[in-house]
Amino acid sequence: MNLNALNALKQNAPGRFSAAVTTVLVAGLALSCVLPSAAADAGHDKNLRIKTKQGKIEGKAEGAVRTFLGIPFAAPPVGPLRWKPPVPAAKWKGVRQATEFGSHCMQPQLYADMVFRDPGPSEDCLTLNVWTPAADKNAKLPVMVWVYGGGYIAGGTSEARQDGANLAKNGVVVVSMNYRLGIFGFFADAELAKESDQGAAGNYGLMDQTAALRWVKDNIAAFGGDPSNVTLFGESAGSFSVSTQMASPLARGLFQRAIGESGGAFSKTGLTYMPLKEIEQEDAAFAQASLGTDKLEQLRAIPAQKLMEAAFKRPEPGSSPVRFWPDVDGYLLPESVPAIFAAGKQNDVPLLAGWNRDEGGVAPKTTVASFRTEVEKQFAENAQEVLKAYPATDDAQAVRSAADLAGDRFIAFSTWKWIEAQATTGKQPIYRYRFDLAPPADPNHPGGLAAYHSSEIPYVFGNLDLLPGFAWRPEDRALSQQMQKYWTNFARTGDPNGGDLAKWPVYAAATGWQVLHLQPQPVAEPDQNRQRDLLLDRIWSK
Repeated sequence: MNLNALNALKQNAPGRFSAAVTTVLVAGLALSCVLPSAAADAGHDKNLRIKTKQGKIEGKAEGAVRTFLGIPFAAPPVGPLRWKPPVPAAKWKGVRQATEFGSHCMQPQLYADMVFRDPGPSEDCLTLNVWTPAADKNAKLPVMVWVYGGGYIAGGTSEARQDGANLAKNGVVVVSMNYRLGIFGFFADAELAKESDQGAAGNYGLMDQTAALRWVKDNIAAFGGDPSNVTLFGESAGSFSVSTQMASPLARGLFQRAIGESGGAFSKTGLTYMPLKEIEQEDAAFAQASLGTDKLEQLRAIPAQKLMEAAFKRPEPGSSPVRFWPDVDGYLLPESVPAIFAAGKQNDVPLLAGWNRDEGGVAPKTTVASFRTEVEKQFAENAQEVLKAYPATDDAQAVRSAADLAGDRFIAFSTWKWIEAQATTGKQPIYRYRFDLAPPADPNHPGGLAAYHSSEIPYVFGNLDLLPGFAWRPEDRALSQQMQKYWTNFARTGDPNGGDLAKWPVYAAATGWQVLHLQPQPVAEPDQNRQRDLLLDRIWSK
């Protein structure tokens, strides 16, 4: 991720919200655990007890929704399991309480507005959550598995805006999982590749996501979900992850539909997955310079906090702290994501994807002169073509074109490339959207003038009232209701249409590349910016 992309994330990510862990010492390792209920079977609500492959859990009721939080889907990735593919969680006896979120994965405090409802950061973080409206296990409801964003360096399942209870009320089972981040999720060197049976290294965070999908396949029927009707959906890095899981042979058959909100692993502007051999050299050099050793046994013995601090220390003021990112490892990704799609080898499932109107934010002080200067700097000999595609005849138009170009460079173009790749080699229907409604002002986004990066999330989850500081309007609530219906209809049948919703046409040449604009009154229209994206594709593909 380049610095511009990181800054855009930092400036435009909305508030994020995450629990206390009992810590025990086992074989010299600090592990968090939730002890089985001491109440045995006396006085419990049988409907809140579920038997999973690992053991029994007991959740809690939230109105018509049963909630199960902090369920281990893999063993704690600590000690000798640091930088290893996830392994199944150990079985337990008795009843494990599942009423509190598990810890979010190790990460720096990059965003002041990132607040979690969990015990805090821990290397022992591989837990998931289930919200189900099913009265019993025979309901066979569609399942929606959420992947949070945060640039592969931040995020967690306990943020209030992505709480699954309200979305589940639409007749779906909602699941969210934690996955390893930063150096813990994506460190790769030659010694790690050598110890792997597949000769692969890195991508442990992505493997965590796949492990959670396998857990869903094995266990979700007990919650009233249909393991043969799973939708994988995510935002930002979560959307990158969905496109990656579509490409990965490891995830084949684990989900039947995909939703991507703002992001795809097709970037030409700094968010690219590099080959493993290049990452090995970079990460070994980092370890030697910042940690004093590149020996794997010694690196695994370094305390998690020290490792995290070293990994996210900026080399110089203002530079990006991002060092660790997914790679083309030859295993989870036999080839690059674009190459897999180009060859038609992706998991070919129905796709709903799009982005927000103001992904890169809005700079209201932009002028015609400043915009022209920036375009000439970025695009050199192609500047005049770009200025025709992003016109700036007056300052107001310059502000709009600058916002459009910033959003395309940051994340919109990569999402478009993913959609186009699926449209080229896939056979399943595609539905494309643009989220156009600027939320009302809040302390983190003064003015409320932009449909900024990630602002759609509380609308999708129906969690407007869980976010403080917003004066929500009737149009916000109406759009949230409509988006929940579109998303859950798609999860149910692979088609977002139904009821009194505005018609959402398939995105294809035959329909004029229709895009649904999500605004107070959603409307579909042919893509107005296709030539602009094709121009960027030609320039950035050189």
